[in-house]
Parts: sequence; C-alpha cells; structure tokens
Amino acid sequence: MPNIVNNLGLAELKSAFGKAEGMLFFSMAGLTMEENEAIRGAMFDSGAKVRLVRNRLAKLALADQGHDVDAAVFRGNVAIAWGNAEAAIGAAKVVNDSKLRKDGKLGVRGGVLEGNLLGAADAAALADVPDRLTLQAMLLGTISGPARSLAAVLDANQSGLARVLQSHVDQAGE
Repeated sequence: MPNIVNNLGLAELKSAFGKAEGMLFFSMAGLTMEENEAIRGAMFDSGAKVRLVRNRLAKLALADQGHDVDAAVFRGNVAIAWGNAEAAIGAAKVVNDSKLRKDGKLGVRGGVLEGNLLGAADAAALADVPDRLTLQAMLLGTISGPARSLAAVLDANQSGLARVLQSHVDQAGE
C-alpha cells in the first residue's frame, strides 16, 4: 500500500512541477499552526501553491524535470511553493518579508525559475525583483524619457520666440 501512495504522490508532483514556471524551496521548522496558515495564505495570495512534501519524492520529481538538486536542500522540513514565475517571486517576497525568517523558522533553500536551478542566495534574491507592473512602468519611463526631453528641447525654440514676439507686441501697445 505505501508504494501505491508514493507512486500516486510522485505522479502528482511530476505533473504539478512540469507545469510550473517557477518554484521556491524553503525550510519550515517549528511553526505554530497559526504561523503555518498565515504563511500559506500569503503565498496563496501571491498566486503560489504550497506543499510540504516528502523530500525523496520531491527529489525524484525534480530529477524527472532534469534538475539535480543538492541533498542539503532537502534536509529537514522543506516546503515547495510553485506556480508561474510571478508566483515564485511572490513566494520569495513572502518568506523574505516574514518575521519568522528573522526568528529562524523560515529560510530559503533554493528554487527553479524558468527551467534554471537556483541556489539559496539566488532564490532569496528573487524577493528583490519588482512585480510585472513596476517593471513595465520602469521600462516605459526608460523609453519615453529621451523622447520627452527631445520634445521639450524642440518646443523651447518656438516658445522662446513666442515670448519675445509677445514682449514686442506688449511694448508696442503701450
């Protein structure tokens, strides 16, 4: 019976991980039920699915995806948050911003983003990546900035000429 359960769990993980663009592996040690529910709720709000998985099954499912994960990543209670790339970034933000990380109850162990295996430092750095709307606004500002400056420079000659002519008209009228 346990082999059937393990095989079903492994098949479910392979299917879920195969569709995921990003994953975050993080340790969960000594959490109370309220803390656990708060972390899971925050990750759900970021779009990630979270599961505390058996380490051996997670390693097998990731190996099926072509990722050879270090054994140190899956030591102790390790949870995996997965979803699209934004969900993985959101999960990293949740772990990084949590006071539980400072207490040592949560910690980033690694991750996968768009097919690339990330170490603990790289996965934790995902928390510093802005969300999609912020990135689009930054890109738009970068593109439109020089055009706006060019328009202001080209408009300066005409507006300067208009002010000089208006000044002459005002002086002639007096």
